[in-house]
Amino acid sequence: MTGLEVLLLILVLVVVLGAARIVQTARPFIVNAVAGLVVLYVAHVVFGVAVAVTPIVIAVVAIGGVPGSLLVVLLSLFEVALVL
Repeated sequence: MTGLEVLLLILVLVVVLGAARIVQTARPFIVNAVAGLVVLYVAHVVFGVAVAVTPIVIAVVAIGGVPGSLLVVLLSLFEVALVL
């Protein structure tokens, strides 16, 4: 192996480990966002609650999880915010 190949191998290894670290850090937010969006979908199908899925709603749901999505649904029911 030449010096350039070793340098590229080390660079790729650093990038892969960095990406794995980022995914590991973001995993709880991704799980919360998916669970919260499922709750919003069920609320729409079962109760007919219309919630606009905006970046703010996704951020609230990703940070708060299911309780955050229930808060969004309640705000939408009372037409305080986040209504289509």
